[in-house]
Amino acid sequence: MTATLRRPQTAAVPAQDAGSAQRRKIAVRILAYVAMVLALAVVVVPLYWIVMTSFKERSDIYVQPVTWWPGTFHPENYREATTSVPFWMFLRNSVIITTILAAIKFVLGTLSAYGLVFLRFPGKNLLFLTIIGALMVSNQITVISNYALVAEWGWRNTFQGIIVPLAGVAFGTFLMRNHFLSIPTEVVEAARMDGAGHGRLLWRVVLPISIPTMVAFGIITVVNEWNEYLWPFLMSDDASVAPLPIGLTLLQNNDGFTNWGPVMAGTVLAMLPILVIFLLLQRHMIKGLTSGAVKG
Repeated sequence: MTATLRRPQTAAVPAQDAGSAQRRKIAVRILAYVAMVLALAVVVVPLYWIVMTSFKERSDIYVQPVTWWPGTFHPENYREATTSVPFWMFLRNSVIITTILAAIKFVLGTLSAYGLVFLRFPGKNLLFLTIIGALMVSNQITVISNYALVAEWGWRNTFQGIIVPLAGVAFGTFLMRNHFLSIPTEVVEAARMDGAGHGRLLWRVVLPISIPTMVAFGIITVVNEWNEYLWPFLMSDDASVAPLPIGLTLLQNNDGFTNWGPVMAGTVLAMLPILVIFLLLQRHMIKGLTSGAVKG
């Protein structure tokens, strides 16, 4: 007797079900594109409005209905924005404050993250929980206590009065720590077997493979400090130390009929440095923000 093998019969997928699945995929793809277009519009439309308004005359800005293109281009708004207020002094102050704060936060954030990952000491987990707690506290909550302390030290209307209270590095420590945890332990152990101490391990091994995360950390820090308004506004009494966001408010009039052309022109000039930096380094920033998502 010979046994015959029977192949298991598979149920055929009805053509109607296959068609409905294909339609669902198309619908999901269309919804994804619509969401992407809406998200892009939320970002692009305000920027477009600011740039176009910076070239409008005052009569074109207040016209009804709203016009999305200048009737006649009025580049004199840029000249007025840079001459009616000490614009270049405000720009210099922003560069000084942002550069010093970014350097302080980068150094402190990197060193503290390295200590939390590669050093052993009692209370390390408690210290990290404290850093996480600091991330949950808004800067506005500490304004009154910081103001009283800085005023007691006589630091009002000084660069150190603006810089020191803003030099916290909770976010940078958190970001760099997550990346350092993703570094393969084999790489660290190999460096230690070669006799590398903590300084050499940091500068020769850890930092060279952390460039994308450091770029992301640097961009976020620069953008935040460049746009900081509340604390510099409380600390500065005149243009000698006031940064650019404070200077832009001087372009507004208090009579209710502000000429928004020079204000928007100053805003465009204030955005340009950060926008150029972001466009040049955006790939590194995205890679740096996601490098610690999965531990290698």
